[in-house]
Amino acid sequence: MRGEASRLADRESRDSFALQLSKVGEDTWRIGNELFTITALLDGNAALEHALTEPSRSTEDKMALLSGILGERVHPFTMTILEDLVKRPWSRSADIADAVEDFGVDGMMYYADHTNSTAQVSIELAELHSALIDLPVVRARLQDTRANSDARVKLLHDILDGSGFNKVTLRLAEHAACNLRKRRYLSTIQWLIGKFSRHMGQSLITVTTATHLSDEQIAKLVDVYSAKLGRPVHVNAVVDASVIGGMRIQVGEEVTDNTVIAQLRHLQDTVKVGV
Repeated sequence: MRGEASRLADRESRDSFALQLSKVGEDTWRIGNELFTITALLDGNAALEHALTEPSRSTEDKMALLSGILGERVHPFTMTILEDLVKRPWSRSADIADAVEDFGVDGMMYYADHTNSTAQVSIELAELHSALIDLPVVRARLQDTRANSDARVKLLHDILDGSGFNKVTLRLAEHAACNLRKRRYLSTIQWLIGKFSRHMGQSLITVTTATHLSDEQIAKLVDVYSAKLGRPVHVNAVVDASVIGGMRIQVGEEVTDNTVIAQLRHLQDTVKVGV
């Protein structure tokens, strides 16, 4: 958990650049990717994190260090973001990597805005999350720290091949697999869903059923959950015949599973306990 100084540094820096980043347009794709790469660089080098957050070290010295590592290969706006981050106080050295990752996600969100695909990406992330809930073996392999990042990313590509997902969705899913950052894969996808929902000013409700919901059913769910949460909601309706019947509703990390398959599993577990 980040300390107060780190949370404040992250929030203030991102707020100060939000408008500028939103206007960069096509280059937000490049900036987001660069920031994800730098996140991985920092995660693998505690000495570098310490050097970039050392209060007694000047901003100029810190930027000279970064320039020596990154050269002129990165976008000028990426360097502007990094310069702002290294001049701020941090509770822990490792927290600066979290802030760089936050900026990377922001870059991807603004690229999605630029390409009018923000809602699509949010829905696709929810579809991925919903699909992985019932695939514990796949989840375990995606977050296996014993496997190298290339193996995890290849597995992800094999899973999503032919999915038709937006390239932002694919990149975010790939980032989550490539750099685990001491998180469970499903938790990272849920975190990304939350960030996109807040970015759009609404909450995403994922509803999984065996058959397609009617427009009337979706409208009723929107009314119920908008009133319950006190803000607009978007219903992501996922059809999964394997649930047989009933409905699974996910709001953030809270899942209410009233599907037939869930009830059968509960009955099976109950029988095992009673034997």
